[in-house]
Formats: sequence, structure tokens, C-alpha cells
Amino acid sequence: MNPRVRVAVIGTGWWATATHIPALLEAPEVDLVALCDHNTERVQAAANAFGIARTYTDHRALLAEERPDAVVVATTHATHFMVANDCLTAGAHLLIEKPMTLFAADARALVTHAEQCGRAIVIGYPWNYLPHVRQVQARIASGTLGPIQLVQCAFNSYNADLLSGKDRSDHPGAYTVHGPGDVYSRPEHSGGGHGHLQMTHAAGLLCAVTGLRISRVQAYMANHGLPLDLVDAMLVEFQGGALGTVSGTSNGFLPKSTLSLGCARGSVVMDLFSATTIIKAVDTDVEVLPPADAPDTRFAPLRNLIAVARGLEGPIAHGEIGWRAVELLDAAYRSATTDGTSITVEELYPPD
Repeated sequence: MNPRVRVAVIGTGWWATATHIPALLEAPEVDLVALCDHNTERVQAAANAFGIARTYTDHRALLAEERPDAVVVATTHATHFMVANDCLTAGAHLLIEKPMTLFAADARALVTHAEQCGRAIVIGYPWNYLPHVRQVQARIASGTLGPIQLVQCAFNSYNADLLSGKDRSDHPGAYTVHGPGDVYSRPEHSGGGHGHLQMTHAAGLLCAVTGLRISRVQAYMANHGLPLDLVDAMLVEFQGGALGTVSGTSNGFLPKSTLSLGCARGSVVMDLFSATTIIKAVDTDVEVLPPADAPDTRFAPLRNLIAVARGLEGPIAHGEIGWRAVELLDAAYRSATTDGTSITVEELYPPD
């Protein structure tokens, strides 16, 4: 067991300054060795706010000079692959914020690289650490409910202002240090809109709980006057024969996050926002999972990274879950940009 872990944070935007950096500073077994951001003003503002002495604007220089045991990659979506790949080469365990990458081929490459380097990847999916999620994941894996036949997944939230380029910085106390600016309205930074910003949570949950992998996806997306997608609707065929719908909006004035599974010998209905889960198996009474105490899940992926780096446990929302979620979203965006053409998983990967 490693008694202490040397951690660096690459990307000092709003989520890193609101969540990752404060949590690292509170962890007694962690030495937060340095911060990095290509934006000099942003990284210095974060360093000043938290009293961090060492800063970098080049992540490769940080990796070479600091040699961290673990790295939090909280850069813009489009840079995740490049930065994470360099971190693995430098020998660091990783927490990669969601989405893991924008493209399935890049996600696969990171999983392969991590295996070759003997390093672990944790994806920033807080819901995957909830007790109910872990219980349903185990129940599905046990086979007692039978093969999954139907998946219904929905995630609605309100982020239309972020997708329009307004980051809420004019709201008093909105951010610890600074907001994201207009990054979520710019495809060169974020890829897509609601899909890459929010539906990635639902995709990561779906892939973790079910263990399913897509076979093909047909999708439609609507921007409604915004630079990126506001509303997403996907029809999914999974390997093994299950069918599903995955949908959501960033104009959801009533937040919703649900996952319903129809299996050969039972059903599951999960509501993440109300923290309720109902299971019904053949010849059994309806089972309502009891409320479960859970710490603030915002910090769960980071705690997992620290434990992984110390050799205490394996990654929970691991790299393959992130990869499978990227396959779903990559196929959906390709389908939506080709008028709903059906996209197979094989089409996501260039020929060898």
C-alpha cells in the first residue's frame, strides 16, 4: 500500500475548482503537487485561491518535472484523449472527467494503453457509486432477472444557458473561482451539447448497470436555435438482442434521470433524482430498495482514484465503462448528422 499519493490537476476550470481541488486538499493522504492549464490567468487564479505553489501551462512539462502518481484530467472534452494519453505514458493513474473522449476509437486506445502501462482509468461518473446503482448492477450480473430485453433511459436537466454561451457567472456565488465561460457552446471544445454535457452521465450509468454494448444506433438531435444539440433521441440495438431508447433535453425544467430495464424474468425501475429503485422478479413480491446513506457523490470518483493509486481498490467507473458510453454517443452524433442513418459499432473504428 502506498501511504501517500502525489496528485496533479490538469485543467482548472469551474468543476476542478469547485470539486476536485478542494477535495484533494482535504484528503490527508494526498499531496497536491501542481496545477496546469493552458490559460495562464485561469491557472494562476486557481493557484491563488487554494494556495498552490507550482503551476504549469504545459501538461507535458508538468508530467516530466513532477512525476505524479495520479492525475485529474479536467480539460475541455476535445482534449481529453491527448492529455490522458500523455499521462498514461508518464505512468500516472487517471481520473478523466466525462465524457471520456469524443470518439470511440480514442476511448479504446486509452483503455488499451492503460492495460499496457499497468495503470487504471477512473471516469467522472458520480452516479455509478450510489448504493442502489451498485446493488442493481450486482443483481443484473447475477442473472436472476434473466437477459435484458428492453432499456429505457432518460435524462433531462436545465443547461440551455450553458449551451447558449452564458455561464451564469453573473449569479452571486455561482462559482468558487470562475465559470466555464462559453466553452459548452463551442463544438471545437465540447464536441456536442446535451449529449456530451449531460447524456454522458446516463450513458455511463446504463453501461455500468447493464453491462451492455451497442450494436447499432439511430438518433435525431435538435438545437432549437442553439449552437449545439438541446434535445436528443436515440433508438439503440444492443449486442445480444436488447432494444432501447435513450433520450433527454437540456431544457428540462423538471429534472429527470431514470433507467428502466425489462428482463426475461423481471423488471427494474430506477429514479436517480428521487433515489428510488423498484425491482420485480417473476413469482416474487415487488421489492423497493431501502433508502441508503451515501456521501456526496461529487467526490466519489476522486476518492476512488486515490484508493486506486494507493493500491487499496480497483476503479469503479472504470475505463471500459467510459469507452462503452462513448460508443453510444459517438454513434448517436454520427447518426444525427446524417439524417438519422443507422450507425453500427463497427463503423466507429477505422480499418486496421
